[in-house]
This record gives sequence, C-alpha cells and structure tokens, in this order.
Amino acid sequence: MANIIDGKALAEQIRNSIKQKVAKLKKKPGLAVVMVGEHPASKVYVNFKAKACEEVGFHSEEHKLPEDATEARVLQVIDQLNRDTNIHGILVQLPLPKHINEKNIQAAVSPSKDVDGFHPYNEGRLLIGDPTFIPCTPKGIIKLINSTGMQILGKNVAIVGKSNIVGKPISILLLNMGATITVCHRETKDLGGMTRQADILIVAAGKPGLISAEMVKEHAIVIDVGVNRVNDKVVGDVDFETVKEKAGFITPVPGGVGPMTIACLLENTLEAYERMEERKS
Repeated sequence: MANIIDGKALAEQIRNSIKQKVAKLKKKPGLAVVMVGEHPASKVYVNFKAKACEEVGFHSEEHKLPEDATEARVLQVIDQLNRDTNIHGILVQLPLPKHINEKNIQAAVSPSKDVDGFHPYNEGRLLIGDPTFIPCTPKGIIKLINSTGMQILGKNVAIVGKSNIVGKPISILLLNMGATITVCHRETKDLGGMTRQADILIVAAGKPGLISAEMVKEHAIVIDVGVNRVNDKVVGDVDFETVKEKAGFITPVPGGVGPMTIACLLENTLEAYERMEERKS
C-alpha cells in the first residue's frame, strides 16, 4: 500500500512560511491575474488564487476581459501591469480564446514579473539550469518528490505528457538534477513498457485512468497531475485505487499537485517582490 503524498498539508506549510515573511514587510507583494472569457475551470482557479493571496497578506488584482476581447486589448492590460509598481507578479490564465495568440501574450509579460515562468527568456534560463522562475506546477512536483525522501539523482523518471506547462519544464528540471528522463506522449508506442522502468512516474496527459497498476513499477513514486471531471467527480490520469496498492508513494486527485501549484505561485510572487526591492537598494 502506497504512502499518500499530502499536497494540501505541504502547501499549507509553504503558505504559513510566506505569511510570516509578508507580515514583516513594509509593502505587500502584489499579484495580478488576467483572465479572458468565462472558462469554468479558470474561474475556479482564479478564485482559489485570490483566496490564497488574501490568506498570506498579498495585494491581489483580477483583470477580467470578455471572451471577444482583442489581442491588442489584452496586451494593453499587460503593459499597464508591467509598469505598475504595486504589481510584482503577473499571471495570464490559460487557456485563452482561440483568436488570441498565446505566445504573443506570454512574451509581453515582463520577465521579472513572469511568475508562471512562461516567458521565452525565463524558459531559456530554465533550460540552461539557471532559472529565474520555475513554472509553478513543476516546482510543486519537485517539492512533492522531495517530501518522500527519495533522492532524484540517478533515478529513472518517466513523464507522460509533453506540454509547455508541465511535461517539458519538469523534464528539464529533473534532467538538470541528475535524473534519467523518458518523455512519453500520445504517439508513444508501448507506453506501459516505458512507465514500468520508472522509479518516478509523472502523469500529465489529461486522460482519466490512463495509468493502471500493471504500468507502474513496484514501490515507484507516482505524481498524478491530471484533473478530469468524470460523472461529477474529479479524478486524475492514474487509476488511483489499483495503483496505490503497488506504488511506494502516490499523490491523490484532488489534494495532491493542485494545492502545490498555487503555493508555488505565491512563492514565486514573493521572490519577484524581493528581487525588485533588492534592485531599489
């Protein structure tokens, strides 16, 4: 039976630490969220982020634009936030409507306020092993793995999913930490053959129940990034009930990676604030 990795408890520790630091600051760190349209999941995430900001004492702003807002209008809002000295972190909630070029928007955010770590400059820094901001979900995943006590150096890691948000950055992070990486995706042949070799298995494919027990190595660490709604229930990409009988450690959905993503967003915002204050002195 696997040990359950409690992301909620770990995230609470991070938030408490941030709250203590913020209480000693003269000025509140500021986080602005830009949301275009009424994507249901995005609305939930934005509400979570606003509550988390309030809890730790951050200044928080939401800039909601209609679904038909032009790309120029979104860029205008980002430009205003880039110049706003009360804002230290800018997050553009994804997905964006199809008529807006996601890359243009991400490139418009000042690299020093890009707390998501999606600006091309920050992605390049991550690639060479000298990151400015580590993307929030991958950063949370590393903390969850570290909480198990397993050393990453030299371990075999399989990542299922190649997105720019999770799959690619987590592969680079773990490679830079000395792990041996296999990145799998929908075109991978014999997926189970790949995942069974993994001491650490990270699944971010967006397909409920994709990973079954026979695809998991005995005593492996299994990190389930998937968030899928099935019959009014939120489930991951891993068949939790069967895999927990074989894995050494496993994250639940919900209550695993999700809370850590928001905690790491707060951590990145505080880092952005501290860097800006350093530049002033």
